[in-house]
Amino acid sequence: MKMAFTTLGCPAWDLDTVIEKGSAFGYDGVDFRGIQGEIDVTTLAEFTTSIVETKRKLGDAGLSVCGISSSLKICDDTLARANLEEAKRTIPVAAELDVPNIRVFGVGNADEKSKEELADIGQGMMGQILALDGADQFKWVFETHDHWIKSTDCKLLLDRVTVPIFGALWDVGHTSRVGEEDPADTLTALGDRVYYTHVKDAVYDPDQENAMKDGWKYVPPGKGQLPLEKALNLLKERGYEGYVMFEHEKRWHPTLPEPEDIMPMFVNWFKGLNL
Repeated sequence: MKMAFTTLGCPAWDLDTVIEKGSAFGYDGVDFRGIQGEIDVTTLAEFTTSIVETKRKLGDAGLSVCGISSSLKICDDTLARANLEEAKRTIPVAAELDVPNIRVFGVGNADEKSKEELADIGQGMMGQILALDGADQFKWVFETHDHWIKSTDCKLLLDRVTVPIFGALWDVGHTSRVGEEDPADTLTALGDRVYYTHVKDAVYDPDQENAMKDGWKYVPPGKGQLPLEKALNLLKERGYEGYVMFEHEKRWHPTLPEPEDIMPMFVNWFKGLNL
């Protein structure tokens, strides 16, 4: 398995700092979810007119781009045009940077439609996306997120979009903390369609300062109550050799530790697992 980080964790850094620090800390890959004030990197010069120079800098630093985390919401039938426009912007960027994974969300209006109906919408949307020129170069992974945290719900999408390049991004924190699932049960449902993995740790203590609305508070990897090690060992048993991305969400939670402090902690913790 390979170590990666997300630019959600370092929202104040410019591209050069992202590359410099990520390489210095020992990461294998970086997942782009925004740079400083812009969340969609496909609109930035560094990923359009200057992308060749960006690729050179990444290569010189020995840092791969393991993913582009898009904002596509494939189960929302009101966003078809926006989804296709973003996909068309993302494909050439991902191709130039040799990106293996493009993240999408499920989302959809769960108040008015059943999960089966939303999964049907997702099937149609992914059919249109995968028909775009160049779309077949990547794994398109939908995150266990929002309405799609329970693995049995996720399986509805996997059973409809059966092409091998469509799979799941397993956010272990979501399925265990929000979905209250054991990692073994999650993997039973997702099977061999897990192509990418996010981890972050947390403790349940609603009285703690900076606890989230559900009473959980993020802590450094290995210091919390989430079954991260169990999940990663189960993946290892299945032969998973993909990226494990440390999803430090400082962009959304500004009081979290600074990236200079916590990103090396993840590297040390991950190496200690001997995966």
